[in-house]
Amino acid sequence: MSTNHQLLAAGLDLAYGERQIVSALDLSLPPGKLTIIVGANACGKSTLLRGLARLLTPARGAVYLDGRPIHQLPTRDVATVLGVLPQSPVAPEAITVTDLVGRGRYPHQCWFRRWTPADDDAVEDALAATDTADLADRPVDELSGGQRQRVWIAMALAQQTDLLLLDEPTTFLDINHQVEVLDLLTDLVKHRGRTVIVVLHDLNLACRYADHIVAMKAGRIVAEGRPAEVVTEAVVAEVFGMSSRILLDPVSHTPMIVPIGRHHVEPTSA
Repeated sequence: MSTNHQLLAAGLDLAYGERQIVSALDLSLPPGKLTIIVGANACGKSTLLRGLARLLTPARGAVYLDGRPIHQLPTRDVATVLGVLPQSPVAPEAITVTDLVGRGRYPHQCWFRRWTPADDDAVEDALAATDTADLADRPVDELSGGQRQRVWIAMALAQQTDLLLLDEPTTFLDINHQVEVLDLLTDLVKHRGRTVIVVLHDLNLACRYADHIVAMKAGRIVAEGRPAEVVTEAVVAEVFGMSSRILLDPVSHTPMIVPIGRHHVEPTSA
């Protein structure tokens, strides 16, 4: 089971050169929960995830892992606790699926610990969990976009970290595999005590699966908490600039957003 490592940001500014993306952001990720970050394009959600994952150095403020500034910790120490799946990762040319997934075990290797049966088991479990075992011997560059995405998720799972950060893990996946991936991440939280943080575009899936939802706009947090508490028509309008109605999802009993476009205006009463 997870030891419930704590990840938080305090006074966080993130920028690319002179262009500031995230401003004075405070965020504490609840341990042992599935947190989903949502917001319109270019709102800063992927940049925030990169900052949390130590892939982007803060211009101001800090990210703390178990009370210590994450950018000051040794890389291997962080990698044994925190796994990351960024957007659009690139695989080495001609690498096979098994070899790529096996790279998730690298943080567990050192000069006195080589590959073991436990590593084989971790890779096999990750392939099975992502329904990619039948692709094990295939070169990654021969796979479809959806297959590649599931293989990358398998690599992140093989790392077996207590904290897992994923940026748009359902990209390129059909709706069936989107649901399977989110079911899998939920299993990691509920049955293995992992802390999972996901950036997601689909607001309805976010409401259905998130224990904790973070809604962002222009590099700041507009609302956070349980979906039923924070996802309102007003929040959707502020974050996405969109009129909507919030209904109750008949399956999960979580908020379900119904967009209202120019061609779907609600009829007025006679």
